[in-house]
Amino acid sequence: MEEKMKKSTTLNILILCMVAVCGLYGQEENRPNIIFIMSDDHASHAISAYGGIYKDVAPTPNIDRLAKEGMLFNNAFCTNSICGPSRASILTGKYSHQNGFYKNEGGDPFDGSQETFPKTLQKEGYTTAIIGKWHLWSEPTGFDYFKYHTLNGEQGSYWNPVYNDNGEYVQEEGYATNLTGDFALDWLKNKRDRSKPFMLMFQFKAPHRPWYPDGKYEKLFDGVEMPYPETFNDDYSTRKLTAGKTMMTIENHLTNKDLKLPRPSGMLDEEFKKWQRLGDKGEHVSPSDTLKGMDLKKWKYQRYIKDYLACIRSVDDNIGRLLEYLDESGLGENTIVIYTADQGFYLGDHGWYDKRFMYEQSLRMPFIARYPKKIKTGQKSNATILNVDFAPTILDMAGVTPSKNIQGKSFVPLLTSESEEDFREEMYYHYYEYPKWHNVQPHYGIRTNRYKLIHYYYNIDVWELYDLEKDPNEMKNIYGAEGTKSLVRKLKKRLKALQKEYGDNISLSEMREVTDRGRVEY
Repeated sequence: MEEKMKKSTTLNILILCMVAVCGLYGQEENRPNIIFIMSDDHASHAISAYGGIYKDVAPTPNIDRLAKEGMLFNNAFCTNSICGPSRASILTGKYSHQNGFYKNEGGDPFDGSQETFPKTLQKEGYTTAIIGKWHLWSEPTGFDYFKYHTLNGEQGSYWNPVYNDNGEYVQEEGYATNLTGDFALDWLKNKRDRSKPFMLMFQFKAPHRPWYPDGKYEKLFDGVEMPYPETFNDDYSTRKLTAGKTMMTIENHLTNKDLKLPRPSGMLDEEFKKWQRLGDKGEHVSPSDTLKGMDLKKWKYQRYIKDYLACIRSVDDNIGRLLEYLDESGLGENTIVIYTADQGFYLGDHGWYDKRFMYEQSLRMPFIARYPKKIKTGQKSNATILNVDFAPTILDMAGVTPSKNIQGKSFVPLLTSESEEDFREEMYYHYYEYPKWHNVQPHYGIRTNRYKLIHYYYNIDVWELYDLEKDPNEMKNIYGAEGTKSLVRKLKKRLKALQKEYGDNISLSEMREVTDRGRVEY
């Protein structure tokens, strides 16, 4: 009898253990996996799903697939349009002045001790990894595995890049975009903890400057004349002290290296390095003595935009490889796939390359999300979302309550609802870095659905106002124009309220001190 009872007790314990294990397994199975894909400097108007002038000549079928099978946001914006600061805001859900990472040049390393969404997911039972570009000057925290680009200011290299592979520096042979794709797939297939849901940050160096395409795509657009943006010949007539003072024009500031001009014969290595940089400060650069004026400007644009779009082709290819793996492995149904970039980029718009300004092309980010279980196919949203909203949204989708310290807010209701609710009426922006690179004045501002008000404050005191309904290309600054006083008053009042709400209501001298900290001259 006693032996029988012992067997019965043992059996019951085993059954309870099995139930507990199965219950936990089932719970983990129901929690979504998350793949956060981010490129560097990929403008939304270079994605065919967003339309634009390149949609037919340079389509992005795999990114478009995500849009067809999920939701595309037309009005996703960054809060500080530059690589490192945007990445810090994405990780923390906080503005630059709260997370401490204001700028790339002369700034402090990212403080990895603070709360980030990967760290929170890791604590909540996710296995986490980041592969590709990091660009935050400190070792990643909150990840079970990392393999990120080093050298060249943590930009990495397009060819034969060096990675920090969980603390070991390794040079890999090949093209960076494809290598990052290889390593991401290898982690998914062979290295992740399969007993847990996963979160992978899959981050490409491309299409960042200096825009080196894969060998097979170097001549992808030969014989094609790329279309020119409407504002290609902007003369900055109403923005001479701001837009008119930049050092990022297609016409005058692309370098010999950017344009892939051949190395002069007999030039020594040290001299060659200096020669490659010519153009940064406006030095005359041309492939011949006879190519000048508008013909030269157009030639430079064609060279630049073709290389930029060819780099994107490899990004799209590797996203296709990832989606194929999700299909084949059966992971697609329960995996959230997000595609974004760290900010927008000028593709000849206003005659520029690069970003930084609060003008639309650099302010606007692509954001596409697919999750078959929750997001209906083929949806588009015009709601205003920000990069500080990404962290709380990802946590919310994983069933984790975001911390009260996060400044962004979850837009899960937009992803899972058919209604286009009024999610946010306006957004706040603040850019700090000056003068290197590109001589863009520090500024802050407010964008509503119709208007944009910007204040440049470092060593000038200039305001700009745009009516986005009447002037979507932001060609005419109407600040001070007749009939705008009441509007300006209202926008300034709301701007001050946003600064107070986000804790950025410090004095202009204190703002200038942030720029001066580690300030790098040309």
